[in-house]
Order: sequence, then structure tokens, then C-alpha cells
Amino acid sequence: MTVERAILLIVGFIVLASVLLAVFVNLNWLWLSGLLAAHLIQASFTGMCPVVMTLKKLGLPSRPGFA
Repeated sequence: MTVERAILLIVGFIVLASVLLAVFVNLNWLWLSGLLAAHLIQASFTGMCPVVMTLKKLGLPSRPGFA
């Protein structure tokens, strides 16, 4: 597993959890998806993402782009 694929997996789980919590618990859980989207936009411009830095420290390899 590479850092890029791990990020996709983590983001997918968080968005899915947020939507399910919004449907079954409270609509305010959709704020989590909104915050995640804002962070992804910010990270695309700055290149700074705490989760990526953590995954790299854990030793996951990184590959540029998708194949």
C-alpha cells in the first residue's frame, strides 16, 4: 500500500462514515464531510497534509501519480 492509496482509503472511510452518521443520527455530521473537502482543497495548494506526513513516518512508500 502506498501513501496515495492509503489517503484515498482514509478519505473514503471518513466521507462514508459522515454520510451514514448524517442519515442515521444527525444532519450536522455533514459538516465533517465539508471540513474534509476544505482540507483537501487546502492541501492541494499547499502540499501540507498531517495524515500524509504521518503515513510517511510509518514507512509507507510514495509513488507519484496513479497507474
